[in-house]
Amino acid sequence: MRDDKLILVSHHLCPYVQRAAISLAEKHVPFERVDIDLANKPDWFKAISPLGKVPLLIVRANGAETVIFESAVILEFLEETQSNPLHPTDAYARARHRAWIEFGSATLNAIGRFYSASSKAAFLAESTALSVMFDRLEDELADQAGQWFGGEHFCLVDTVYGPVFRYLDAFDRIGNFGILDGKPLVRAWRKALSERASVRGAVAPDYPQRLHQFLLAKGSFLSDDLASAPPLARSA
Repeated sequence: MRDDKLILVSHHLCPYVQRAAISLAEKHVPFERVDIDLANKPDWFKAISPLGKVPLLIVRANGAETVIFESAVILEFLEETQSNPLHPTDAYARARHRAWIEFGSATLNAIGRFYSASSKAAFLAESTALSVMFDRLEDELADQAGQWFGGEHFCLVDTVYGPVFRYLDAFDRIGNFGILDGKPLVRAWRKALSERASVRGAVAPDYPQRLHQFLLAKGSFLSDDLASAPPLARSA
């Protein structure tokens, strides 16, 4: 598929888009990225997106155009059509990795509840729930040897958690909520992911500022603390 044209339809903050961008970068696949405003969706996007969500992967090949939606489907499509596989070859290991990708999606949902909590009680409850989810990851990583989820080789699970940890970068600027306390393996994994070129390149340099403004606009319990956080610098 090297002669095909791939267009990734994106939103600058979407963590699910980041998964696809990281996978494409790891596979050294050229692609065009088109950002849209989800608050003012263009007509062409509404016409081709059944769920009205990003990411979409538009594949143009042999005079035809195919639109693939849902990030998990896009990741699997890239595994099936591109070189440099990120899934393990063993069927049991692949199933385990797919399950932990789903866990990553559940973690993103928990993060959304955390930053949207409107009261202190709800905020503390969501903080505890999020910490428990990372406890499960800590236990899972204890069985691995290497800096990545699958050991020595970067895998699709890693593409999912790079965007997860990017949220924690924003939260750390506000305060220490103890979410990763007592989790040295998760913390080491987070650091390795933050230094990976594909993960760093999955967002624009102004991503921290955009996320800052998004969180401020939530008007949540966290937003009050965010308003007094130190000024942001653009990412490298």
